[in-house]
Amino acid sequence: MNPVIGLDVSKGESQVQAFLDKGKPYRKSFSVKHTTEGLSSLLEYLKEVESSAGGYQPSVVLESTGHYHIPVTQFLEEQKYVYIVVNPLISHRAKSSSLRKVKTDAVDAYHLCELFYKEELEPYKKRGIQLLNLRNLTRQQDSIAEISAKTKLQLHSLIDQVFPEYRGVFGSLYSKVSLLTLLAFPTSEAVLNVSEKELTEKIASLCKMSIRYMGW
Repeated sequence: MNPVIGLDVSKGESQVQAFLDKGKPYRKSFSVKHTTEGLSSLLEYLKEVESSAGGYQPSVVLESTGHYHIPVTQFLEEQKYVYIVVNPLISHRAKSSSLRKVKTDAVDAYHLCELFYKEELEPYKKRGIQLLNLRNLTRQQDSIAEISAKTKLQLHSLIDQVFPEYRGVFGSLYSKVSLLTLLAFPTSEAVLNVSEKELTEKIASLCKMSIRYMGW
């Protein structure tokens, strides 16, 4: 026996189809949620397939779906199941050559099982959950840094238009005190409407807020 389970992964859930061996589908396809309860039911099904296949542990085949499949692959790693992440181009080519032209999640999960027996698929090279999470965090950091840079440029442009005198008042335009001052006095007219003493006291209070914020 060479059992396999095909998972057609989508946002928040997966369609599941099992084969005990080539040409031997096992039971009907069903869906599981990517929740603790859903993945627990998937584990029970994996063990059921293993028992029905004479004790042979099934491999799991799924398409790469960006980030939707990550909860599933992390769970499979924790449970020490071999899984294969297939390039969508490979699975699409296999589907195109099949007589089954209907596009459903159940059919796609079935195709992934068939693909397992047709192609020499290699198990996914585990890089470790921590490394995968670190890579994802690095990408998020780069994205946030890019958004921050664009936002600063937009703020620069707006200040040049509505309050050009403000640039140069503080050493850093984007410091906490500078931004809070700008929030309190967004235009030159707002500054002219208060006395020098009121303006000084306001900025001094903002400096104290900044110091408390930093834990000093």
